[in-house]
This record gives sequence, C-alpha cells and structure tokens, in this order.
Amino acid sequence: MPRIEKFDKLHHHASLQEFIDLAIEFEQVAHDFYTDLLPKISKHIRYIVHELIREEEAHIAKLQELAKRCDIEGALQSEIENMTVDRKFYDGIHLPELGENPDDQEILQYAMMREFIAMVQYSELAEKSPPGPVRDLFQFMANEEIKHKNDLEALYYQIIHSGGV
Repeated sequence: MPRIEKFDKLHHHASLQEFIDLAIEFEQVAHDFYTDLLPKISKHIRYIVHELIREEEAHIAKLQELAKRCDIEGALQSEIENMTVDRKFYDGIHLPELGENPDDQEILQYAMMREFIAMVQYSELAEKSPPGPVRDLFQFMANEEIKHKNDLEALYYQIIHSGGV
C-alpha cells in the first residue's frame, strides 16, 4: 500500500499495531534518507548523520520487538482514536530534494523538523495507549526524540552563529 494511503487509512481510528507499523515506516524513511545522504554531505556534519542512522535503526528495532510480543497481542489489536494528524507529519514523510551537494543547514533543519514531528506523534500515542509496555515504549521514544532534537538544535546554532563546527 502506498505510503499516503496508509496515512489516510489511519484518519479516524486504528489499532495500536497499525500505529506501530506506521511508526516503523516513519523511522525507516528517515534511516534510508540519512543513509542516502552520507556520501553527499560535508565532513562537518557526517558524524551527526551517522548518529541519526544508528538512532533510527535502534528505534526500528524497539518498535519491531514490541510488535512481536505475544503478551500484549490483545492491546496491539485494540483501536484508539487517531491523533490530530498535522500536515507537518506528512512533511516528515515527504523527503526534501537536496541535490548532490546538500547544505548542512538544510539537512539539520530537516532533521530537527523530523525529530519534533516524531516527538509529538510518540507523545500523543503514549497518551492514547493503555498503561503498560506499549505506552512505556511510546513515552521512551518521545523522550528520545526530544534529546535528539535538542542535540541537533545545539549543533545547528553552533554552525549558524559561529560560522561552522
């Protein structure tokens, strides 16, 4: 199913499993985007993109692990009301065209936006999930995204205000 159709399908109600599947795809899109960027980016931010790739891999693994747990199968099938899906969430799925020589500032702006979107989505999923491992994981993911966004913002301001890293 094409990506946009998946989002449209989740417009009103969906199971926690469907939200987990969507979160895995969201993280996978970021992982692939950052991996494709590596050979094109400046050495100044290469380390942060490597870190983003590792973080996306870890998030995918945690979500996949949760989806496979037999002890929460019933919770994963329960429906929850869909969050207010902001158009910005779609922006995180639609990848920017950065060309062959992407600008460090553009890459960091995109990464900060994705981290913010992920933080909002995981926070809302945590709020709407029943108490237990699903809620705990979504809250953990939201907290992780906050840390990543803060780290990216610090680097961004260092690059913009000091003229480079």
